Amino acid sequence: MERITLYLKESYHELVKNVSWPTLAQLQESTIVVLVTSGILALIIFVMDIACSVVFKNLYGVWE
Repeated sequence: MERITLYLKESYHELVKNVSWPTLAQLQESTIVVLVTSGILALIIFVMDIACSVVFKNLYGVWE
């Protein structure tokens, strides 16, 4: 039980004293970057899916 208590105390100390948390502005900026990147990747995958569907329809006469 002592080891668990020591672990929890050290973990708390690490999180409160040693971790450098991002500011609100940094967090917002990172969130925007992730959302824009996700949107661009989704658009690329969508275009590739449409292109493959057209190719398969023209080559094999199959529409998936």
